[in-house]
Amino acid sequence: MTTYTLQILAGDGIGPEAMTEVKKLVAWINDKTDITINSRDGLVGGCSYDAYGEPLSDETLAECRDADAILLGAVGGPKWNNVEYTKRPEAGLLRLRKELDLFANLRPALVFDALIDASTLKPEIVRGLDILIVRELTGGVYFGEPRGIEDLGNGQRRGINTQVYTTAEIERVARVAFDLARKRGNKVTSCEKANVMESGKLWREDVSALHGKEFYDVELEHMYADNCAMQLLRNPSQFDVIVTDNLFGDILSDEAAMLTGSLGMLPSASLGDQNTTALYEPVHGSAPDIAGQGKANPLATILSFAMCLRYSFNQGTLADKIETCVQNVLNNGIRTPDIMADGCTEVSTSGMGDALIAELEK
Repeated sequence: MTTYTLQILAGDGIGPEAMTEVKKLVAWINDKTDITINSRDGLVGGCSYDAYGEPLSDETLAECRDADAILLGAVGGPKWNNVEYTKRPEAGLLRLRKELDLFANLRPALVFDALIDASTLKPEIVRGLDILIVRELTGGVYFGEPRGIEDLGNGQRRGINTQVYTTAEIERVARVAFDLARKRGNKVTSCEKANVMESGKLWREDVSALHGKEFYDVELEHMYADNCAMQLLRNPSQFDVIVTDNLFGDILSDEAAMLTGSLGMLPSASLGDQNTTALYEPVHGSAPDIAGQGKANPLATILSFAMCLRYSFNQGTLADKIETCVQNVLNNGIRTPDIMADGCTEVSTSGMGDALIAELEK
């Protein structure tokens, strides 16, 4: 019997609804396999602010450090729009990433055959699409100093954010990208703005140097981030692994996600070194407009849990089984509202979770 501890942070909006379906899956695993997953709940985001006055409490952070993996739902919503930045729901997620030094965010953009018509691009453009974006997660403009808003007088103010990277930060995330590429299509596209940003020039030089020393067997190309945004719409199949900084990765991964037809389908993993607890979360946000209505698609959260099984629990066979069952459910025409199509059967959030369990039972 192998036992793991899973820290669940359902968060805000549709997070708790999607996480309920993961808990069904955890219960099935505990009952049907020789794996035991001890899950425990904690608060992050707006719900944590309401309870503790902080978007991430020290106690919850300590529990996260002690777990084998963390599964997060979503954070944020208009309820907390007027809260100061250091207390906003998103600050809790940023602190979690920073404190655990989760520097590499893996965001796959995978087109399921059954959902190919859900993409806004032509089927022949996105068919078979399988891209992995590796985003640097703990540096760059989101964390750089100085930052803030200055009063210049005479009714004028100035907002300041600093884009900053070191060689060590660039090399470690690039190393993750090269390692993953070796297991996929053996190609890395590194994206920055070396033409107008010194941090981008350093990024390009350091990635090139690492490639020449350790990963010369992997194909490497450099691309300006704005061109990459265009190429993702023009010819996305040219990409295998894309590695980029925090800001550009935030933007490009959302764009790549929409090529698949729905943010509700895409998982992500945030990894650190081997001694760090990894964080898994769906790409979609808290979607407060549909929260509590049973309309949320839980598959991105479920697929994030599958990534957790693969990367943190070393249960690749079980992860494969869950991913195959998700594909089978979609092939059977089971849909939540966000991916509904003619001739399919619309189900609620819980209905989708039940359909997956039924498929696993087969």
